[in-house]
Amino acid sequence: MSASNANHATNAPAFLSIWDMHAYYGESYIVQGINFNVHEGEILALLGRNGAGKTTTLRAIARMDDPQVSHGEIWLDHQPLHTMSSYQASQAGLGLVPEDRSIIPGLTVEENLKLAQIAPPIGWSIDRVYDLFPRLRERRTQEGVTLSGGEQQMLAIARALCRDIKVLLLDEPYEGLAPVIVDEIEKTLSIIKEQGITTILVEQNAVRALKLADRAVILDTGGIVFDGLASEVLENEQLRAEYLAI
Repeated sequence: MSASNANHATNAPAFLSIWDMHAYYGESYIVQGINFNVHEGEILALLGRNGAGKTTTLRAIARMDDPQVSHGEIWLDHQPLHTMSSYQASQAGLGLVPEDRSIIPGLTVEENLKLAQIAPPIGWSIDRVYDLFPRLRERRTQEGVTLSGGEQQMLAIARALCRDIKVLLLDEPYEGLAPVIVDEIEKTLSIIKEQGITTILVEQNAVRALKLADRAVILDTGGIVFDGLASEVLENEQLRAEYLAI
């Protein structure tokens, strides 16, 4: 992304806004009053050490049953997600790809995709998804859980695209994947971005995430310690060492 485009993204109106969000798992206070904006069409890397609150933040935005959001507001394209259930947030345009990918056992690749389109709003056609992921077309009749890790990640992202999503939430999409497969996933995310879909990427491989992302938010013990251009983090050795251990 050029510097001028990055500056435009930073100054553009917020598309997704998180205001003073607090979230708990039981008695554990995980997300402690965070605020950040995501701009339409950008890739935001949400980074931090293990236990910093990254996955909790994604799940809270997606309005999952856990964690419990005790306070704060979440707005997507002028819609108040904080008043919605996870099902309603999905209908409003959120697509969460969890770390475990949640491929449904007993269903083929194509059945997993068709199930995502069982109710509106429907997004990409299955043929369009296959054009993006030719490997899934080759394995359309194979049971989804028998795919390789990289293919399961492709299926999880493809399933999200079968819904009419505005924001894609990705939790550790590179985990356990060979570098050549990570390359494929990154190319896919760049194509998705070109289609106007906004992405929040949680990833332990921070350098890869930062090279792909437009902006970055770094969490530490449930609070935000950095919010700015991804290139700034790549250039700031002290920041990376202190909060990302890289």
